[in-house]
Amino acid sequence: MNATRQLHDLGQSLWLDNITRELLDEGGLARYIDEFAVTGLTSNPTIFEKAIGGGHAYDAGIHAKTLAGKSGEALFMELALEDLRRAADLFAPVHRATGGVDGWVSMEVSPLLADDTEGSIEAAKQIHAQAGRPNLFVKIPGTAAGVPAIEEAVFAGVPINVTLLFSNEQYLAAADAWARGVERRLEAGLDPGVASVASLFVSRWDVEVKSKVPTGLRNRLGIAVARQVYRSYRALLESPRWRRLAEAGARPQRLLWASTGTKDPEASDTLYVEALAAPDTVDTMPENTLRAFADHGRLRGTMAADGGDADASLAAFVQAGVDLDVLAGQLQRDGAQAFVTSWQDLLQRIAERSAELARAG
Repeated sequence: MNATRQLHDLGQSLWLDNITRELLDEGGLARYIDEFAVTGLTSNPTIFEKAIGGGHAYDAGIHAKTLAGKSGEALFMELALEDLRRAADLFAPVHRATGGVDGWVSMEVSPLLADDTEGSIEAAKQIHAQAGRPNLFVKIPGTAAGVPAIEEAVFAGVPINVTLLFSNEQYLAAADAWARGVERRLEAGLDPGVASVASLFVSRWDVEVKSKVPTGLRNRLGIAVARQVYRSYRALLESPRWRRLAEAGARPQRLLWASTGTKDPEASDTLYVEALAAPDTVDTMPENTLRAFADHGRLRGTMAADGGDADASLAAFVQAGVDLDVLAGQLQRDGAQAFVTSWQDLLQRIAERSAELARAG
């Protein structure tokens, strides 16, 4: 039994943090499902920017949609949803077999809406309707403006992947927004079973502090934050509030580990996957990380429900001069801006390719 199957059997869902048309056309995603127990998929603007700009697989689609009068975000949305519908259909058997717990794909609202609550709500509803798949999450960032949008989107019945979470405080705010949306649905006599995941970004912590802390603390901060958040997650699942929702038919908002690829070439390429093994969670991995873990990863136990040494580890970083609250805010802002940059590059690339294809006839 390979290591990916061991994680799956532990109760952790393994999702692929990538999508390309080649992965779909050439059967790569289907092989990951069969061989590595992959049961879902995530995407983001950077992933699509690389996919569309990395070859010619999308040329025919871009040309046809341009001839039909599409451009900009509308053209991209159709391209992206074509891929994600195909992926969602591959995961549909898992989605049905798990009663909607697993088998999801994700599509992001425009990163330009990170500070626009009303715009995010309307975009989430539109993507949900346009996708036409029951197993597609709409991603909304857990920013100050995104949190109320999460509540409203959940109340409207839109499955939400809360993205760009970096700290315990940001996670708790997102979890509270999801719970409020579900509670409002119950009050309105609506089905409370609106699925959601909360995505904590892990490795970016370590990238940010690598040159600012002693060697002995490198590649430890992201895991410490994850352990702290996992403790909060387990506590929420034991809380009276959640028990009331569960008894009424709600499903838990699962915790998802994002940014789990190792960025430090001196560290193990399976560092985060091994450290983040935990039941009732999701780990979304880049392809290289997934293949590395399947090849030589090891299951070294599971995360402690009480957070283990999280507090002591975080205290060591504070002692080293790291302001965790300030850094969490910076990481979220930087992450949002990185997606804006990718989004703008993506739309520019599509416009240029569209023009090239039109000139070529």
